Amino acid sequence: MAKLTHVDAENRPAMVDVGDKAVSRREASAESRVLLPPEVRAEIVDGELTSKKGPVFATAVIAGVMAAKRTHELIPFCHPLGLDKCDIDIGVEGEEAVIRCTCRVDHKTGVEMEALTGASVAALTLYDMVKALSHDVVIRETRLLAKSGGKRDFRRAD
Repeated sequence: MAKLTHVDAENRPAMVDVGDKAVSRREASAESRVLLPPEVRAEIVDGELTSKKGPVFATAVIAGVMAAKRTHELIPFCHPLGLDKCDIDIGVEGEEAVIRCTCRVDHKTGVEMEALTGASVAALTLYDMVKALSHDVVIRETRLLAKSGGKRDFRRAD
C-alpha cells in the first residue's frame, strides 16, 4: 500500500525532507477546463475575450503565473521554488476554455503543485472577469497531465 508523503511516523502532517535528494530537472503540466456559457463565448474575438476589466485570457495568464510562483504560500507543505519556466496557454475547445500550465525547475522536488495552482488560479481569474456576463461559468476540472524528473514520471493516458 502506498504511504502518504506528508505525514510523519506518528501520522502528523509534515513537510517532506528533500535535503538528501539530488537536484534534477523537474517539469509538470496541468490543465483546468472552464465551461463558458453562450453569452460569454459570443464575446470571444480573435482568440481573446475582453470585458470591462480588460483582456480576460491575457489577465488570467498573468494571474496563473503569479500564483504558480507563490504556490508555497498557498499550499502548506510545498517547498519554495524559483521556477525556471511557467507557461500558460488558454484556448477554446467547443464550449470550454482549456487552460494549460507547464512549470519547470532544476530542484530536489517537483513542480506539479505549481502547475496545478497556475491552472487553477487562471481559471478563477477567468471566472472573476466574466461573471458580469454570466454566473453560469463552471470550472469543471483541474488535473495533472504529466510530470517528469522525479522518482516517478507520469503521463495521463487520455
